Amino acid sequence: MTVPFVVPETGVPSGGTLYDLRLSRASSVLETVAVPGPWPSPGPEGARALAAVLDGLPDGAPVVVDGLVACGVPEIVVPRAERLRPVVLVHLPLADETGLSPETARELDLRERAVLRSGAAVVATGGYAARRLREHHGLPRVEVVPPGVDPAPLARGRGFEEGRVVEGAVPRLLCVASLTPRKGHTVLFEALRGLSDLGWECVCAGPGTPLPNAGERVRFVGPLAGAALEAAYDGADLVVLPSLMETYGMVVTEALARGLPVVASRVGGIPEALGRSRDGSVPGLTVPPGDPAALASALRAWLTDPGLRRELRASARSRRSTLTGWAHAARTLEGVLERI
Repeated sequence: MTVPFVVPETGVPSGGTLYDLRLSRASSVLETVAVPGPWPSPGPEGARALAAVLDGLPDGAPVVVDGLVACGVPEIVVPRAERLRPVVLVHLPLADETGLSPETARELDLRERAVLRSGAAVVATGGYAARRLREHHGLPRVEVVPPGVDPAPLARGRGFEEGRVVEGAVPRLLCVASLTPRKGHTVLFEALRGLSDLGWECVCAGPGTPLPNAGERVRFVGPLAGAALEAAYDGADLVVLPSLMETYGMVVTEALARGLPVVASRVGGIPEALGRSRDGSVPGLTVPPGDPAALASALRAWLTDPGLRRELRASARSRRSTLTGWAHAARTLEGVLERI
């Protein structure tokens, strides 16, 4: 049996699109069907494409639909949910996106609630997201399918050796995130301006327009994939994720898979992704979201304290051995499909 997996057609890489791609590749039953947007409010072409996919399925058929596609169009999904068994996969509640007007957020929230309550199952990509969806939308149950992570070699870094600064080297911070307000780049750049007395450089990888006033030691390299992304991680000493909201934070586990410690916002699912190593230690530092002073303090501690660097590096390498792969995530979702 194959199950359609309806995803947004997009050429812009993001955590959500990567999740969909890797999950589909790891699954023996999912068959990806991409539909054109823009989502979550599609034009006529996207609406017709989604309706055609659902109308082409026999009565009682299961179908997995990315929430970005499904949750904004209850007029398409809800009537068809009466004869199908839709599973809606939510990466981020629609109203949680930053930059929305209150009226738009309320409208998207109502639309999402109608879709989620009509489905056979709702799947979230982490425990935090599942709790939020269940409580906010009054859902009896939300399944959890956390992202997997691909095995990767230990990052070699460039600035430190056994916690000590390598002579002539400059420690490199890496931020892998789309250049959108929710990712908190402006918070990071303000924090870095307070560290001008220390040696460091920062590489920002992700789609979007480079931000002004980032500083001369910040370099924007655009979206990276494949060998280029691997090289970026390999050359990093620390991964920084200053997001204002994350339902999980796949960048965190991608860093840990390479033994890289993380400094990130203590928000949403980031603490869940960061987790704990086998000895109970946390493989990074967390700070309140939107707080440049707290972020600067955490980065200064990491840049100046060799003992802290050694502890976090050891913890990250230990946490690396506890991560699960995409095959495990695919089996978890397939279990949901079996139950419905």
